[in-house]
Amino acid sequence: MISLTIALRSVWKNRRRSLATLLSIAVGFTAINLFSGYIQDTYTGLRRTAIHYEGLGHVTLAKPGFFERGGVNPAKYIISRDELQRLRRLIEAQPEVQLTTPLLGVSGLVSNGKISTIFIADGEEPESSARLRALPGEDRIWQQDSLDPRRSSSGLVSTGLAALLGVEAGGSATLLSTTLEGQTNALDLDVLGTWDTGNSATNDKLLRLPLDYVQRLLDTEGASRLVVLLHPEASADAFRARLAPLLKEAGIEAEMRTWEELSVFYRQVKNLFDLIFLFLFTIVFIVVLMGIVNTLTMSVMERVREIGTLRAIGMRRTGILRLFALEGGVLGLLGCAAGVAFTFAIGSIINGSGLAYTPPSSSSPVPLTVAILPVQMLVLMGLLSFVSMLAACIPARRAAQLEIVDALGHV
Repeated sequence: MISLTIALRSVWKNRRRSLATLLSIAVGFTAINLFSGYIQDTYTGLRRTAIHYEGLGHVTLAKPGFFERGGVNPAKYIISRDELQRLRRLIEAQPEVQLTTPLLGVSGLVSNGKISTIFIADGEEPESSARLRALPGEDRIWQQDSLDPRRSSSGLVSTGLAALLGVEAGGSATLLSTTLEGQTNALDLDVLGTWDTGNSATNDKLLRLPLDYVQRLLDTEGASRLVVLLHPEASADAFRARLAPLLKEAGIEAEMRTWEELSVFYRQVKNLFDLIFLFLFTIVFIVVLMGIVNTLTMSVMERVREIGTLRAIGMRRTGILRLFALEGGVLGLLGCAAGVAFTFAIGSIINGSGLAYTPPSSSSPVPLTVAILPVQMLVLMGLLSFVSMLAACIPARRAAQLEIVDALGHV
């Protein structure tokens, strides 16, 4: 208790120097938390985009080998109607499953009668697809338009592709592709509406089509994969691990991929941001370490006689070490406390500012927001306070080694 009192008095006595150290800790603490909140908010947005907006769901099932070679020989990996019904009954019986929806991929040429260009699409069930794209806990759908189950020859066109073809809602186009047997097939498509994919690389290629339409275009009754949407609190990896033996027991051969495995963009962004965060944290760690060492080194040089007096009245070397370690810990704790206030204040300003930016590869702006993470702030506060105590041990060791006579006679 006496050591803590002396440490607090020393911090106040050297308040100008202490203030500079406190500010460096507070700024570093704030920078880490704001950037961490930003990337966590970005991860949440990317996760929701992949699962709902892109329609990946939590887990996707297909025949073994589809994810590696499905584009080379799609007919080999088609799930028949009977197999699909069995698979859906088994999966929908699991408590964590919210819905299942089949998809059938197709690609080819789309034409307005004068211009032709390539397209990529998935045939989907309108009702289950709309539910898949609804945000958790909300009724609204990401897209402004959704497929109409009563219009099996109508689809949605991405805004870039619609602009390229010069079509709009109420217009029409012709899709040309090859059936699974290799024959050329063409069908007219009524344009139900347009939507922005959010990705500039796909905004001039994608269509959303009813499953019945794509089945007619490819001359099949099956699907290429089955998407499973779980309840928000469920884990995709845990569900896959639990489902695998059930599929084997039922005699169903299927390969499963989670949304994270299928979303290459999410993994790339996450790896990049994790690396940047590590770099930022390392810089802050070094700044805090050097700031504490510099402050307490100067304090040792100015308090040599005080140290000698403390040693003369019976304080051991370990007591001197503890005294300076507590002083470093107090600086770290106070700096982090100021950082908490800065984080809440600046985070609130950013979240309420309405700022937006357009990320790389995105075709539309997204709001700039940061998540406030109280648990992470507590962990970081403890870590930086501990680092401050360790940093203080460097000059404290030097102070503890001083001889009493030399310290008392120091000028």
